[in-house]
Amino acid sequence: MGLKKYIYLRDSIKAMTTIAKNIILIGMPGAGKSTIGLLLARQLGMDFVDTDIMIQVAHKKTLQQIINESDYLRLRQYEEQILIDLDVTGKVIATGGSAVYSQLGMQHLQTNSVIVFLDVTYERTMLRITNVDERGIARRSDQSLQDLYAERRPLYQQYADITLDCNLLDVEQTLQALIKKLDNQ
Repeated sequence: MGLKKYIYLRDSIKAMTTIAKNIILIGMPGAGKSTIGLLLARQLGMDFVDTDIMIQVAHKKTLQQIINESDYLRLRQYEEQILIDLDVTGKVIATGGSAVYSQLGMQHLQTNSVIVFLDVTYERTMLRITNVDERGIARRSDQSLQDLYAERRPLYQQYADITLDCNLLDVEQTLQALIKKLDNQ
């Protein structure tokens, strides 16, 4: 991408984020929320927040430790509290995969954000996630990942202002496609 095109895109998106304030990334584990979020923030000169990391820092435990020591619902409670307490402006925010279960949290984020669903198929999700049992995925113990995917996908679609199909895109292609969609927002 030429320098003039890059500066135009950066300035266009910055103008958009002045109104929308934040860019929120939602999607399944393995969709690329943290990776793309960090790269997007760097490219746009914005701050980056990862709510999973915020939970781990606040509770001094990994997500999986929280689930193991209590249950997946406790992790979702912690996540909701983090989402509700977020008081940010001009940030790229990567949420945990289960953020969409919190209506209060998502409503709070919607007030000053554009919400982007990084969409990947179940099959692609399984290729990207190699550590299912250590990843800290908030789900019932009797719930398969495929059932979880089927349960969450409509919620992601419900909250999304932008949906980006990431199935056939590498990281750089995903980043550029997202910038283009944000610029057209």
